[in-house]
Amino acid sequence: MPSGVTVRQAGPEDEVAGVRPRWVALPETTEEVAAIMTAAAEHDLAVVPVGGGSKLHWGPPPERCDVLLDTCCLNQVLEHAEGDLVVRAQAGVTMEALARTLAARGQELALDVPVEGATVGGTLATALPGPRSFRYGGARDLLIGITVVLADGTVAHSGGKVVKNVAGYDLGKLFTGSYGTLGVIAEATFRLHPLASERRWIQAHLPVRHADESATPGTGPGPVQGYASPSARGGPPQRKATLATVLATSQAEPTAVEVNRAGDDAACELAVLVEGSAAESRAEAVAALMPGATVGAEPPSWWGALPDGDVLMELRFPPSRGEVVLEAVHGLGATVRGSLASGVLWLALSPSESSSESSEGLGSEGLAGLVAGLRARLAEVGGRVSVLASPYAEGLDRWGEISALPLMRRVKERFDPGRRMSPGRYVGGI
Repeated sequence: MPSGVTVRQAGPEDEVAGVRPRWVALPETTEEVAAIMTAAAEHDLAVVPVGGGSKLHWGPPPERCDVLLDTCCLNQVLEHAEGDLVVRAQAGVTMEALARTLAARGQELALDVPVEGATVGGTLATALPGPRSFRYGGARDLLIGITVVLADGTVAHSGGKVVKNVAGYDLGKLFTGSYGTLGVIAEATFRLHPLASERRWIQAHLPVRHADESATPGTGPGPVQGYASPSARGGPPQRKATLATVLATSQAEPTAVEVNRAGDDAACELAVLVEGSAAESRAEAVAALMPGATVGAEPPSWWGALPDGDVLMELRFPPSRGEVVLEAVHGLGATVRGSLASGVLWLALSPSESSSESSEGLGSEGLAGLVAGLRARLAEVGGRVSVLASPYAEGLDRWGEISALPLMRRVKERFDPGRRMSPGRYVGGI
């Protein structure tokens, strides 16, 4: 390792999906990151970047891991241009620390990060959407500039204050969601928003509909389907809409529409966020659309957090098909949470604790079959399933069919021909 860079021996707490690296490097500047990557290239060492470490157990284990590059010391907010609503921060800054810095100036980065302790770099690398991505977009949408260090030690910039670009590539879009397989994110520049003057959450507990109960459109038997807006009731069937769709398109302009169901027999909790001017009156208008709704200034306890479980899946689907997805996961004994308005749900399953017959005794083979069945069901409505975390690996297809895989492999070859960046950690063994 280069002189001047802090390096220590790795321990059990540094394991990446069960694989222990040889060393942990702790750079404090982009130049030190570049020095580490240059040394790694010279000695053919595999490098896995890490931020807060909260997602090291996600994904398959790396094919090899010599150096864990910890960005915890890259923890400075480098520039906050308040008048331009722009901030530039190092990759190791935690999202909580960044939020505090911006809030002191009446601004915010409108990213709700569902993992406590997540860093700027980790948030970009995994691209997890939060509740307000429905209104503001995700990390890729709010990112306007990025500085990265490539596998050979080259420092490259894209967007923002450009010094050097990699010709023909939008680095921000490529590195967002790349899981550390293309290089190391060193700095990021984001577009900001003013802090909302008011926030109100509208909450309701909706009835559970079991699989053997009929579902007559418009009669309200299910948690989010079978609902007709006041203007649509009594109208032709094609004007009927799911409650989530009605809320998302309401003139009250909600910022997020979230659902939580903690098991098959639990009530389906629906929560809607309204923020900005006249939030109270707009929230009351939303509450009028939700049976038994209450309005408050605090979110529900589960808001914006990933559900707990040994197995964590991400389900993506057209927002209009949310009810089909909720029915598809019924019977698994899982906690389901996420954004119906954006078409993203998280499913958490703890097989050892599940009372569901379909989950009991679940092992690697059982999980693989469960995922394949769920994937087939969601494919019928244009959805897909990814397994983010699982104690089982054998025979498990974590990502499913990815149409863009050939292109992704060409990008990997362009940026990391030696396969030294988190090898095997992403789609198709990239």
